[in-house]
Amino acid sequence: MKNFFLPIIALLALTPAVAHAEEPATQRFEHKGSSYSYTVTQVGDVRVISGVEERTGKPFTLRVGPRRVRGTVGSQQVSFPLRDVEPLTKPTTTLAAR
Repeated sequence: MKNFFLPIIALLALTPAVAHAEEPATQRFEHKGSSYSYTVTQVGDVRVISGVEERTGKPFTLRVGPRRVRGTVGSQQVSFPLRDVEPLTKPTTTLAAR
C-alpha cells in the first residue's frame, strides 16, 4: 500500500498549496495502469488529499503533515514518513476548475 501512495504524495508535497475556493478542482493521474481522481484542500498546516481509484471506486483520504502522511485507503490505515515519498514522472491533469 505504501508503494501506491508514495508517488501521489510526492507530487502533492512538492507543489504549492491549492488556492482556497468554494470547491477544489478535481485532478487526475494514472499510475501502474490505474486511474485516480482526487482533490486537495488545506486544513491549517495539513494538506488533505481525498480521492478515489476510478476502476474499483476504492476511496482514499491522506493527511500530509510536515513529516508524516497518515490516512485510509478503503478501510485500511496507512502511515509513512514524508521522506519516503518519490515523485511521479508525469504531471497531474486537472479535470475541472472554477
